Amino acid sequence: MTKLLTLTFTAIFMTVPASTGVTAEEAATSTRLHTLKNSNGMEVTVTNYGAIITSMLTADRDGNLADVALGHRTAAEYIAASEKPYFGAVVGRFGNRIAEGTFTLDGETYTLATNNGDNHLHGGNVGFDKVIWDVKSASDQSIHLTYVAKDMEEGYPGNLSVSVTYTLTDENQLVVDYAATTDKATPVNLTQHTYFNLAGEGNGTVLDHEVMLNADRFTPVDSGLIPTGELRSVKDTPFDFTSPKSIGRDIETENEQLALGKGYDHNWVLNKGVSATELTLAAVVYDPATGRVLTVSTTEPGVQFYTGNFLTGTLTGKSGKTYSHRGGFCLETQHFPDSPNQPDFPSTILAPGEKYESQTVFAFSAR
Repeated sequence: MTKLLTLTFTAIFMTVPASTGVTAEEAATSTRLHTLKNSNGMEVTVTNYGAIITSMLTADRDGNLADVALGHRTAAEYIAASEKPYFGAVVGRFGNRIAEGTFTLDGETYTLATNNGDNHLHGGNVGFDKVIWDVKSASDQSIHLTYVAKDMEEGYPGNLSVSVTYTLTDENQLVVDYAATTDKATPVNLTQHTYFNLAGEGNGTVLDHEVMLNADRFTPVDSGLIPTGELRSVKDTPFDFTSPKSIGRDIETENEQLALGKGYDHNWVLNKGVSATELTLAAVVYDPATGRVLTVSTTEPGVQFYTGNFLTGTLTGKSGKTYSHRGGFCLETQHFPDSPNQPDFPSTILAPGEKYESQTVFAFSAR
């Protein structure tokens, strides 16, 4: 069912300055929550502010439900938090980083916000995570949201029409379908930025979670977390998750790349061929304490595995518990970071007359 955010949410939203991407009028009249439910009791709640997944109730091995998605308690906290973790949001127009906030396309140089040190991150100051999306349709198990990014919005060329559809199946799969068209060539790289803790949000770190990544290579980065252009083998490095291992096993290993990311915050090159678009296994994550399993498949060529390295314990989650350092992990299915400046990476340029289509499936089970 679709409902207005609580009175507390709406009242606080009305004080938000327009520089956040949301006007007072939009906040008061247009923000909604929608809960998807399946026959097994799984629930996923979405808001049209940022197309954010605000909660995800899934069962453990004993059938007990818990919210495994990190998030804020009120709408105001999504906007005003001193830390900007992008909890649950769809990020774009370009997810991840673009070096020095600039790229050249068809002979013209475009300048973007540098909102992550010297670099551009997740679409800029007012990316897709900070705008009101239109709800075009909604049912018990699906919601379809759209947004139109104007030409030169956040410095990007072209009027870009974007949609995201969340569908919750009776097989406990959350299917995320993205689509976009443009009237001018432009980079597009959309992803979903949910932080997961399969023990339940706020229940400690994820260091004991066991992870398998279907990737023999990753893209090493420089000090600004911009890929160097190399596709490096994971063999004999802490980045080898080709067989399941705990997140914590190697995360403190002395390693230049781990030091640069303050842990894992890198793009893995999925074993599918960089131009392939078929739905392919990306990752499997298992929590031994609860038995919950998350399996991620995607049509994208890469996945950013991030281990909550910049969570500091200052944010309080929905259950009233603080989110500790490494209290969540992300699996951001994507094209590679800085692709507009890396000609050897799969292209992220969408041209007029073409259609951007991407799918990611988050499947939940227990053992």
